[in-house]
Amino acid sequence: MSAQSTSRLAGKVAIVTGAGSGFGAAISQAFAREGAKVLVCDINEQGGQTTVSSFPSSMSFHHMNVTSSSDWSTTISTCLSTFGRCDILVNNAGTSYINKPTLDVTEDEFDKVFAVNVKGVYLGCNAFMPQAIERKEGGVVINIASVGATRPRPGLVWYNASKGAVYNATKGLAAEYGPHQIRVVGICPLVTATGLFSHFTGVEDTPENRQKFISNVPMGRIGEVDDVAGACVFMASDEAKFITGVNLEVDGGRCI
Repeated sequence: MSAQSTSRLAGKVAIVTGAGSGFGAAISQAFAREGAKVLVCDINEQGGQTTVSSFPSSMSFHHMNVTSSSDWSTTISTCLSTFGRCDILVNNAGTSYINKPTLDVTEDEFDKVFAVNVKGVYLGCNAFMPQAIERKEGGVVINIASVGATRPRPGLVWYNASKGAVYNATKGLAAEYGPHQIRVVGICPLVTATGLFSHFTGVEDTPENRQKFISNVPMGRIGEVDDVAGACVFMASDEAKFITGVNLEVDGGRCI
């Protein structure tokens, strides 16, 4: 993407979780490039500060754990005190376990996946919505789900189930908060080139295995983080002002 700033999100302030790497870093950078101020949130301070360094005048780092309700209260307060408002929440922070037989998934792995992927969204929305309602200017919540939410496969059953919960909650939240002009949308990415190919597919990341995976993608490649970031910019902008309750597949046609 070009480093040139435009104004699709001018005057907007966003909170992005899991913003120290991957999707979160790319989304934060794309938002800043489009004129937004961004509170970069992550449990990994080094990664978060690296993201901020790309647009230091438009970003501020905030250390947080998305599974902590007190951290969420502090996050909203920090965003309001730093930037004066909070228009957009991107619930991006997520976790998984390595693709493996379901009977091998431990209870701790199950608990962590649902705590981060589902409870994190629950707490984030509970923290974001009251201030958005009080401002009476609407708002946008973007939940990062997965193509696995509607197309689950062996080996990541409980990860996919957690993303299915996010997919479903996105629609319910959109219906509930639409009267307040708060839009809630989901983004469902395909596996991307972030070094986690083996983690999600359960096979070694070799040219042969990549090609086998790509052969099922009509557009002939795996995803890039900028594909997801671009979709988030659109959904956060006024160009999507009448779109809510949608879970957008960013997958090159994989789910067709």
